[in-house]
Amino acid sequence: MIYVGIDVAKDKHDCFMTNSDGEILAKAFTVTNNRDGFDELYQRVESLSDDLTKVKVGLEATGHYSYNILGYLLDKGLTTYTINPLHTNLYRKSLSLRKTKTDKVDAHTIATMLMSDVNLKSYSDTSYHNEELKSLTRYRFDKVKERAKLKTSISRLVTILFPELEKLVPTLHIASVYSLLVEFPSSKAIADAHLTRLTNLLETASRGRYDKNTAILFRNAARTSIGSHMPAKSLELKHTIELIEVLDSEIAEIEVEIKAIVDEMESPILTIPGISYRMGAMILAEIGDFSRFDSPDKILAYAGLSPSTYQSGQLESSHSKMEKRGSRYLRYALFNATIYVCHWDPTFKAYLAKKRAEGKHYYVAISHATKKLVRVIYQLEKTREAYIK
Repeated sequence: MIYVGIDVAKDKHDCFMTNSDGEILAKAFTVTNNRDGFDELYQRVESLSDDLTKVKVGLEATGHYSYNILGYLLDKGLTTYTINPLHTNLYRKSLSLRKTKTDKVDAHTIATMLMSDVNLKSYSDTSYHNEELKSLTRYRFDKVKERAKLKTSISRLVTILFPELEKLVPTLHIASVYSLLVEFPSSKAIADAHLTRLTNLLETASRGRYDKNTAILFRNAARTSIGSHMPAKSLELKHTIELIEVLDSEIAEIEVEIKAIVDEMESPILTIPGISYRMGAMILAEIGDFSRFDSPDKILAYAGLSPSTYQSGQLESSHSKMEKRGSRYLRYALFNATIYVCHWDPTFKAYLAKKRAEGKHYYVAISHATKKLVRVIYQLEKTREAYIK
């Protein structure tokens, strides 16, 4: 076997080649991060072996920097492994007590890891093409987070400009309230508004739910409001609402793309009550190729949902905490999906109630239910069977 270790960087990649006997086939060399560099690397590999099944290539999972070279290697039919940088770091330290870390040393370390066969799983073509879904779900996650931050700003600004409004509506974050505040972004503006204009605006924005009486209620409250008249804050409120509306449109567009991909996948996990396209897509995107995992416990560990363990001699930790060292996106999706599944599915609802009856805190009980959900998801994906209540 021939082992190729690649340390990925932005502009260049350091490579090292060895074989099963530990013989150095090519001392550490550097290729540029472009087509010529990729072709040079492939030609070197080809010159060492005509049988590409006898070649294993490893590189660190360094996010977007490794994506292009990974796609190139997979298209060439090379068996490729992506390795967690933390794993590489710990392995390098185990080989020497010296604090030596360079790109060339890392390339050598990766090749040595491949040769030692430390329970690595090759990166499949399925995982590579799954990156499209992962990009979309993470992009949506960031957009939703950005929108939530803006909504907090809305609440802050309304408290300054028209604090009484929050008690007059079910929530500030509905279309009718946003339309009102864009047109009249302060209590003074609402108090001075013409009643006919205010009524028509509310009726249109609320699709008939708010009428003239509501307009009178809002205007009377505005006239006795303790809200401050601050044009700068009013402008900020107006612009913040407009930004939220733009984000709403972007998120809706992203969700259309996500749904199209998930529909093609025909995943059975969407048959589990409580798992929507949004959470289901994030779970599928973050796990990727289920064949990479030998058991549900490996997925739990990958998500950072496994309990940490500490034992030395007669000392053993009695209060294990969640590791939280894996994919934060997968951890978020699984945990939140479990909350909804426990609400909609009788089996999970009973399981959660059982854990709560044992005296466990709600979120601790949810974490137990999450482990159960991962086992179910793993089984469904392996068998491709629909969930049965």
